[in-house]
Amino acid sequence: MSKAAAPRIELASADASIAQEMARWLSHLGAERRLSPKTLEAYARDLRQCLDFLCSHWGERVTLDRFAALEATDVRAFMAMRRADDVSGRSLMRALAGLRSFGRFLEREGKGKVGALSAIRAPKVAKSLPKPLPMASAKRLTDADERAGEERETWILVRDAAVMALLYGSGLRISEALGLKRREVPRPGEGDVLVVTGKGNKTRMVPVLQNVLALIDEYVAMCPHSLPPEGPIFVGARGGPLSPRIIQLAMERLRGALGLPDSATPHALRHSFATHLLSRGGDLRAIQELLGHSSLSTTQVYTGIDSERLLEVYASAHPRR
Repeated sequence: MSKAAAPRIELASADASIAQEMARWLSHLGAERRLSPKTLEAYARDLRQCLDFLCSHWGERVTLDRFAALEATDVRAFMAMRRADDVSGRSLMRALAGLRSFGRFLEREGKGKVGALSAIRAPKVAKSLPKPLPMASAKRLTDADERAGEERETWILVRDAAVMALLYGSGLRISEALGLKRREVPRPGEGDVLVVTGKGNKTRMVPVLQNVLALIDEYVAMCPHSLPPEGPIFVGARGGPLSPRIIQLAMERLRGALGLPDSATPHALRHSFATHLLSRGGDLRAIQELLGHSSLSTTQVYTGIDSERLLEVYASAHPRR
């Protein structure tokens, strides 16, 4: 395990030994597990909240030895306190996952075994099915002419349409689309594949349609800012990195113009990509690869959307005799 110096952490509710191990744990998760900064921030916040609760619950600052002797009743009391604050089941599940990760880290480092954490059941989280857009609506979102009446420069309208075309045409996350460098996007007729960097810095290859590349090429030709090969291909109004919020706002304006529900978000275009592929007979395992899901079970959420199509396949393909 890496022994690189960890950033110093100050804790009002725990002693220096806990703070030191917490800093080393977060460094390990970032450097070796390659968790995202947002996940690390959430895990750190959850552990701080737990330590604050335990300090109040026990009436003393938390030491490493006392934390290692944590009992299941202590963990349940913390979870009950968080649930009383109207924290969602998904957030509670993440908090428990983070605490278990910290406990495993302490055990590997020979700092005690926090057995109580593994004795707690993870809270149930209701699976929410994504809401894909109708195919015609998804296509209209990628048409810059749909916003022709807005008082915005034409290149910005074309830019936003190109980003949405990527989300729908290749099933990208918005962060993946905005993270593309200019050199990574082929010109029309010069390629049909993108290499994108997804969660955990994992790369994958995804196909890209020629009409999507043509729309991106149109934006590049109209963009008034310099777009060097190593820089982002999509830039903001002043030439800096394009914020995801700008695309979200563009989608909000289009929702009103096209009469779409609030569920029509940039991420809904990614769901629509998967759903429409599935409805046309796409293989679930192939869709998993295109989306960059590490588990097929994550991709299987999409099967609940188009049950009508699955029943048709069943009726036509299952041997009755």
